[in-house]
Amino acid sequence: MTAPSLYCMITYRMRVIVNKSRLSGFDWDKGNIDKNLKRHRVNYKECEEIFFNKPLKTFYDKVHSRKEKRFVAYGETNRERKLFLVFTIRNKRIRIISARDMSRKERRYYEQK
Repeated sequence: MTAPSLYCMITYRMRVIVNKSRLSGFDWDKGNIDKNLKRHRVNYKECEEIFFNKPLKTFYDKVHSRKEKRFVAYGETNRERKLFLVFTIRNKRIRIISARDMSRKERRYYEQK
């Protein structure tokens, strides 16, 4: 699923990194689709859903951003499955690097106002 106009706000310590950048969709290949499904039983469509549902919490991942900027996202699928994602932005497209269910600690943080 690619969205014709997908908007995402990514913040890092209250500083805006990407503010309403026009993104053209998602970047998938067989490798990252199969890896997330096999390891964590997360379908690529579920990963995409969290970017269209609220609340979506995103953060810059400074520790893992040596080669390219990486971000962490906490979000919910249409079926209310809470996911933790690691992603990057390549050529105005979101590329999911890893996806899994949130831990208890992550769920508590996500559910805070």
